[in-house]
Amino acid sequence: MNRLAGVTSPYLLQHADNPVDWWPWMPEAFEEARRRDVPVLLSVGYSACHWCHVMAHESFEDDDTAAFLNANFVNVKVDREERPDIDAVYMEAVQAATGQGGWPMTVFLTPDAEPFYFGTYFPPEPRHGMPSFQQVADGVRRAWADRRDEVDEVAGKIVRDLSERQLAFGADELPGEDELAQALLGLTRDYDATQGGFGGAPKFPPSMVIEFLLRHYARTGSEGALQMAADTCERMARGGIYDQLGGGFARYSVDREWVVPHFEKMLYDNALLCRVYAHLWRATGSDLARRVALETADFMVRELRTNEGGFASALDADSEDAVSGKHVEGAYYVWTPEQLREVLGDDDAEIAAACFGVTEEGTFEEGASVLRLPVDSGVVADAARLDSIRERLLAARSRRPAPGRDDKVVAAWNGLAVAALAEVGAYFERPDLVAAAVGAGDLLVRLHMDDRARLSRTSKDGVVGANAGVLEDYADVAEGFLALASVTGEGVWLEFAGFLLDHVLGQFVDAESGSLYDTAADAEQLIRRPQDPTDNAVPSGWTAAAGALLSYAAHTGAEPHRLAAERALGVVKGLAPRAPRFIGNGLAVAEAALDGPREVAVVGEVGGELHRTALLGSAPGAVVAVGPAGSDEFPLLAGRELAAAYVCRRFVCDAPTADAGELAAKLSG
Repeated sequence: MNRLAGVTSPYLLQHADNPVDWWPWMPEAFEEARRRDVPVLLSVGYSACHWCHVMAHESFEDDDTAAFLNANFVNVKVDREERPDIDAVYMEAVQAATGQGGWPMTVFLTPDAEPFYFGTYFPPEPRHGMPSFQQVADGVRRAWADRRDEVDEVAGKIVRDLSERQLAFGADELPGEDELAQALLGLTRDYDATQGGFGGAPKFPPSMVIEFLLRHYARTGSEGALQMAADTCERMARGGIYDQLGGGFARYSVDREWVVPHFEKMLYDNALLCRVYAHLWRATGSDLARRVALETADFMVRELRTNEGGFASALDADSEDAVSGKHVEGAYYVWTPEQLREVLGDDDAEIAAACFGVTEEGTFEEGASVLRLPVDSGVVADAARLDSIRERLLAARSRRPAPGRDDKVVAAWNGLAVAALAEVGAYFERPDLVAAAVGAGDLLVRLHMDDRARLSRTSKDGVVGANAGVLEDYADVAEGFLALASVTGEGVWLEFAGFLLDHVLGQFVDAESGSLYDTAADAEQLIRRPQDPTDNAVPSGWTAAAGALLSYAAHTGAEPHRLAAERALGVVKGLAPRAPRFIGNGLAVAEAALDGPREVAVVGEVGGELHRTALLGSAPGAVVAVGPAGSDEFPLLAGRELAAAYVCRRFVCDAPTADAGELAAKLSG
């Protein structure tokens, strides 16, 4: 019996009709494995994962394969986005054993949840030196039946090795000028001076590294840091990784030139990049950065906002091809010259092909091209005509079968979206975007927070999920609330952030070392308590918590929160010189700590000139409180009666100013 029908995860629901007798992750599944004396097949993926869909179609929808799995295993399916703790623990084991990882993740466990055989995608037949999934499963079955002592020994050794792994936390002190300079040097060495970004293919958008570069420029005036940030942002915005018609970014580029993306669109990427482009505009006034920030914000609101006011997790990479009827990657987004002519006519199609890099041979598959904006297109056309071309192509594309949407609302990623939309709305005087941020914040408070201010990780269709929030949920939601507090002038958002960060101090921080765990002290115990400070696709819970704690302390003067932030940043001191690409958010938070961060109290009107000037200041991590004279909304406003702006560091303040130009100078980095 497949037990996935009643779950809230869209990924698990995609497998609810499989002939495989799937269980969700639950104690009863492992009790069943003990009763039957069989191993557990753990399959981990997510709804927008292309190869997860491929393996599901090839193996999990196959009756013969399903019958073999049902007879010999208890089969457990996990959505990595709902249970990042399970994913992290077993991915660490996969990477330690094989040297690589990815999704779908395929792990065979004992009934005590101890792993003993690992892999990712397995094909239905042997290919490219890879065994078939049937061969792997049969090999595991035979090992379990004939060599149980060996299996138990391997599983026990893996668990012991994982438990003995220790992170190098750096030092009990903040990273300083030397570590940040070494990080910048390391990034310069990895920088692709021709195409932007870091390293080779595949290329992921380095949003957190760019945030560090912008903050480093603001604090030190390093033109090299700004150049790497600006050039990378331009290359991405001109590439196929950016949706030239509808806005928003795909997950990554398969090539170093940003031409062909992996087409899934994730909420977290777009929230992070939306904020990065807004901050680039703040630093440079770039029209391109402004356009991309607004288009990305509009994409999130238009295509990812749910009926309840939150934001859905992702859009699939795959969709139905209108000609073949098959689900293929990128079908919704790519164009042939003939398709351009059908929509635009010959003359405008010729302009569109040159403008967007559409060729007869194609840049993708089957002669199709991904739309991009080549620097040397040579197109000469007025803006109105190009706008008309874009509008007609977008209208035609909207009639194609759309990619599926994962409607699951993840607390952490919604926190990132709240922060981005609040800031972009304030910067560009778009109250609708601020309202969208407030709506998502309201949903997180109303549905995801209980009466003890504990967070649930997910919800769907207004129904909260069963999984507890992890560190990144508390940290990113607090970050979103802090952004709302600065933009709206409503002190309740600061209070909500404080509730969440008190949980971080009580449940996630190791009192002795100051290090942070990804799961709460009272969370379900896995074979290892996950703990990872590195920033990858999203800010790690560790560095995100450091940033939120630092900002909250700047708002309130709360010394325990400041101390916890500084102790957490010790890991950046250790990692910055060695792996700067994988601690970008930590580096950005360290820049804020070195700068103060600055505390700005604006006694005046919300949205007024002084408030807007304060929000547009580029001083790293500056916090802003705004309200009328005598307001008790924010601690920073206490006792301030003069209608002016006050800029402080560690609550030591400059002379107040009512001049917006003078305030801008004080906050220019």
